[in-house]
Amino acid sequence: MNTIPLDYETLRLIWWLLLGVLLIGFAVMDGYDLGVGALLPFVARSDDERRVLINLLGPTWEGNQVWLVLGGGAIFAAWPALYAASFSGFYLAMITVLLALILRPVAFKFRGKIKGPRWRATWDWALFIGGFVPALIFGVAVGNVLLGVPFNLDATLRPSYAGNFFGLLRPFALVSGLLSVAMLVTHGAVIIAARTEGMVALRARVYGRYAAVASIVLFALAGLWVSFLMDGYVVTSVQDPLGPSNPLNKIVTTSTGAWLANYGAHPWMIMAPALGLLGPVVAYLGLKGHAWKTSLLGSTLAIVGIISTAGLSLFPFLLPSSINPNASLTVWDASSSHLTLFVMLLATIVFLPLIIAYTAWVYRVMRGTVTATSIGRNPNAY
Repeated sequence: MNTIPLDYETLRLIWWLLLGVLLIGFAVMDGYDLGVGALLPFVARSDDERRVLINLLGPTWEGNQVWLVLGGGAIFAAWPALYAASFSGFYLAMITVLLALILRPVAFKFRGKIKGPRWRATWDWALFIGGFVPALIFGVAVGNVLLGVPFNLDATLRPSYAGNFFGLLRPFALVSGLLSVAMLVTHGAVIIAARTEGMVALRARVYGRYAAVASIVLFALAGLWVSFLMDGYVVTSVQDPLGPSNPLNKIVTTSTGAWLANYGAHPWMIMAPALGLLGPVVAYLGLKGHAWKTSLLGSTLAIVGIISTAGLSLFPFLLPSSINPNASLTVWDASSSHLTLFVMLLATIVFLPLIIAYTAWVYRVMRGTVTATSIGRNPNAY
């Protein structure tokens, strides 16, 4: 007798939503770290100004990366077929991201060991790489998912990847990558403007406005590309949301503009792309008017809208296959077992609120403006 109180379809949908929440949580929480890192050489022009930005990130960046770990763990446990196909296909891209992310803590620790300007400038550029490269590659990865990834499944459902690292750098994927950079740079500039003062905050407002405009232009360009120039994927056979996970038990076709089908069937979903366009506008106006709460609301809404647009456009697809569309992975045929999803949900109900509460407490303790004077009083400053 089945004693699980939620059916398989509901649990699959819950985990699709939770995956989206974790990815958005990562983009909001660690995204500003990446944005600040990408802005470091441009917004801060003296050693004191760069120390201000580094100490803005220092106390919280490790906690923010928990969201990345949770997202990767959720994919591994809830969507093992997605984990196997995507992490093997994007292996070199993921290694590049990890190496870039590793540069951040190394730079935090080593930058202050020697006072030489060349030494510190080297680590400042390492922090730039640690912010810019992950932001770019995450966007490129999402662009490739929308385009379709060259993987196949054999009769035992073992995935094989037919692409390479440089094959990921397709024009639409690069547009997606630049959109990701612009979105996170806007978010980073908002945080800098809110928590610093003087010329650093002033320059952040200028660069943030540029990034917000770039976000609007690139998001609109990507939308037109998806609508008129790109083939989307459609499941044309019947899929059983309660059935066993077997991606080969369906028929998939492609057609131009198919990624817009969900918006026609469910008009409320248009809220996502609307937020993706409205958010940068609000962030721009907030930065221009020195209203940090407005600009933070705008940059956060932009992240929520842009990532949700990608997820809702793809649904129910998780990873389309460009060389064998029938092998594409969907919400209904790539998940773990019914029992596994339920046990994972119980663990999430217990631990996710604890993580959110701890994060909120850390931000409350670390609140306030960071200045050269304040870090001069702190013996633990970087």
